[in-house]
This record gives sequence, structure tokens and C-alpha cells, in this order.
Amino acid sequence: MKKQFFEHEEEKQSYDLKSDLYKRFLEYNQVNPEIYKMFKKFTFEVIKSGYQNCGSQMIIERLRWESMIVAKNDKFKINNDYAAFYSRRFMMEHPKYNNFFRIRSSVADELKLKDL
Repeated sequence: MKKQFFEHEEEKQSYDLKSDLYKRFLEYNQVNPEIYKMFKKFTFEVIKSGYQNCGSQMIIERLRWESMIVAKNDKFKINNDYAAFYSRRFMMEHPKYNNFFRIRSSVADELKLKDL
């Protein structure tokens, strides 16, 4: 990893937080593989409904609904920040839908399939 140099402490703290988020997502994803399976299933449902694009947060909210309301699992937790990672993973794995999710610049841009 390249050594980082920061002019201001705030820049370093921001970098550390982003790096930490990436690591936390990888850990969460490894411990909860069923989340991505559901994310992918719900995304394909949206695609099959005829939509050309979608916001990944909508899929995250559907995950919450299915887990908490339908399955009565009140212990289900997912960080909103993980939506960016899941959307990028989906588009990397399914290049045909490369522009399906509307995205903004994010630490999730660093995501590599080999890390998953």
C-alpha cells in the first residue's frame, strides 16, 4: 500500500474512516453472504419489472422489510453505507447492467471482486 501524506489532520481522519468502512463492509459481507444473494434477487426483480435503473438504497430498504416484517427478524441490521458496495458488486458481476444503479463517487469505488 502506498504511504499517504496529508496536509491536514482532517484529511487523514477522512481517509482512515473510508478505509475502515471498506474493511467493515468486507467483514460484514463475509459473515452475511445471504444479504448479497437477497440483494441480487431483488435487483433482478426490479430489472424484470422493466426498470432501466434504480437506487441501491431501495433494495436495502426492501431487505429490511423482508427481514423485519415478513420474516419477523428484528435483529437484522445493515449499514446504509453498504448499499454503495452491493450495487458496485452487482454491476461488476453483471456487466450487462453496468449502469443500472445510479452511483456517486464513493469509497466503494475501490471495491475489487477478488476482495470478496
